Amino acid sequence: MDTNLFPTPVGVDDRDPILELPKVSLHDHLDGGLRASTLIELAQEAGVEIPSGDPSDMRARILGASNSGSLERYLESFALTVSVMQTADALKRVAREWVLDQAADGVFYAEARWAPEQHVQGDLDMDAAVAAVQAGLDEGTAIVAEAGKFIRVGQILTAMRHAKNSVAVAELALRHRDGGVVGFDLAGAEEGNPPSKHLTACETLHAACFPLTIHAGEGAGVDSIFEAVQVCHTQRIGHGVRIVEDMDIVDGQGTLGELSSWILDRQIPLELSPTSNVHTGAADSIETHPITGLKDLGFAVTVNPDNRLMSGTSVSKEMRLLVDRAGWDQTDLEWVTVNALNAAFLPLDVRERLLDELVIPGFARIEL
Repeated sequence: MDTNLFPTPVGVDDRDPILELPKVSLHDHLDGGLRASTLIELAQEAGVEIPSGDPSDMRARILGASNSGSLERYLESFALTVSVMQTADALKRVAREWVLDQAADGVFYAEARWAPEQHVQGDLDMDAAVAAVQAGLDEGTAIVAEAGKFIRVGQILTAMRHAKNSVAVAELALRHRDGGVVGFDLAGAEEGNPPSKHLTACETLHAACFPLTIHAGEGAGVDSIFEAVQVCHTQRIGHGVRIVEDMDIVDGQGTLGELSSWILDRQIPLELSPTSNVHTGAADSIETHPITGLKDLGFAVTVNPDNRLMSGTSVSKEMRLLVDRAGWDQTDLEWVTVNALNAAFLPLDVRERLLDELVIPGFARIEL
C-alpha cells in the first residue's frame, strides 16, 4: 500500500506480521481517531487555537492528557477534535482518512461511532452531518478498493448520555438505516448518567428492530452494566471491563454473580479496549487487564482501539501488547476476531461469508 495514503499505525513496526492479520474494529470513535496532522490543518483552517503545530508533539500532548486515570479527564481532548469537525468538508475528510487508517491496520470491517449532536455548531444539521460522514466513508472505501484491498464500514450514531437528545439521535439513526448507519450508542461520562435515563430512545430502536450498543462498566460499575443489559436490552456492551466486580475469581477458580453469568451464558459481546481502559483507570495495566481472564472464562471479548489518537493506538497495537505483555498467542487473536465478526452489526450471511473468505484463510496464512 502507498504509505502516504495508508500510513503504518503509530507505535507498530511496519514489519510486524500482526499488521497482516484480518481484523474487525467495533469500538472506534471517529472524533477520537483523527490524524494529528489533519487535526492541525483543520484547526488552522477553522481558526481554532491549538497547543502545537507539530504532529508528533500534538500526539504526545494528547496522549499525556488521556493517560490520567480518569474517564472525565480522558474525554477533555474531544473538545479540540470536535471543534474542528463542524463542516461537511471537515467531516468528510476525517471519515475518509479514518477508513484509510483502518485499512492500514489490517481491518476489513469497522464501525465508526460518533455523536452528530456535537457537530452542528456551524451550518450543518444532524442529517447533513451524517450525510457528510457517509460521503467520506464511501470515498475511503473506494480508495481502498482501488488499492486492491477490501474494507466494509458502517456508522454508529452516538447520543451523549449527559444530554437530552437521545430520542432525536435514535430517530436520526432510523432515518439513515438504509444510508450507512448500522447502530446506535450511548456514550459520555457514566457516573450520574445511567442508561435508564435514555430508555425511551432504546425502546424506540427496539420497536424498529435496530441494533444498539451502550458504553457501560468503564467509568461506572456493575449497576451501569445491569441497566444497559437488563433495562435497555443492549446487544453489545461498550467496554464492560468492570463486570469483574460481579465475580469472585482467583487463578481461574471461583464463582460468577447473576449478571456476569447472564452475560457469559448469552455471549453478550464486550467491546474491550485495553490501552484506553488503562488510560481511564478502568484497568491497572495490560498485564493485569481483565480481558485475559474474561477470555479464558469464555466471555465474548473483542479487542478495540477506542480512540486511535487519544490513546495512540490501533487494533494491531492492542494485539501486539496482548501478545507481548499478557501471554496471548495467535489462536487467541483469531478467537477474539471471530467474536468481533459475530457481534458486528451486519447481516448473518455477510458475517458468514467474511469469516470463510477473510478470517479463516487470513489467519492460516500468517504465522507470528
